[in-house]
Amino acid sequence: MRSTGHWLINTADIEIWPGGLLRARANRDARALARARHVLRRKRDGRYLAADLPEGLLPLVQRLMREPGVDEALDALESVAEPCRMGLDVVGELPLAQLLERLESLGLDEGYGERTGLPLVAEPDRLALAGFDRYRRPLWLHPQAARAWNAMREGAYRDGIVLEAISGYRSHDYQLGIFERKLARGLTVDDILAVNAAPGYSEHHSGRALDIGAPDEPPAEESFEDTAAFGWLGAKAGDYGFAMSYPRGNPHGIVYEPWHWYCRLPGE
Repeated sequence: MRSTGHWLINTADIEIWPGGLLRARANRDARALARARHVLRRKRDGRYLAADLPEGLLPLVQRLMREPGVDEALDALESVAEPCRMGLDVVGELPLAQLLERLESLGLDEGYGERTGLPLVAEPDRLALAGFDRYRRPLWLHPQAARAWNAMREGAYRDGIVLEAISGYRSHDYQLGIFERKLARGLTVDDILAVNAAPGYSEHHSGRALDIGAPDEPPAEESFEDTAAFGWLGAKAGDYGFAMSYPRGNPHGIVYEPWHWYCRLPGE
């Protein structure tokens, strides 16, 4: 199997991570992950499914071949070319599979997009490692957004400003998990929709949206607008292709999010 380098290969149900980036959750996983070239990870709950070792594929769950999407994931791993050969910006989109099921589980339908004016957002079929976020988690972004983010972060640093990534790419399944966790805490779907777009409609799915913070500031709080980092973004982010998505009074019914910035690609 060819190496995917520092790229996340994305399929509808399973992510293919490069070795060395995932933390072990059990001793057996630790031994496998230490030697893995790639790791197959279930998207809906983050479960490790298999490790691609030099001697072959090691299942980390029982009945690996019955996992939804495993054939697609193995085909992607077998056929993927080096990104440098494909062209760094050649990124496809995954089909919007199972979207209606996710919406229906929250009591929503396709009319949600019409009511809010939010477009459907497909997931990229691969993402680039853009460094690490505030919590030392790998930060996955669309390749062009990754370059733009690192250039912007370096530009801010030259001006004496530290920008921290709080969150980048999120799958449809991850977005659904946000709703499920908040519902379990007693919030209503309407409460959550004021802060989080429904699964399938978040800009984070594209790998081109970033939640940005500053050192010693709480994440995703309106107080971010009072920081020097926010002032710098307001003046300079456009030079790097980033714009704030949800200002006060935005037409989508989402609360003011001074921390949420979206990367426009050339020609948009």
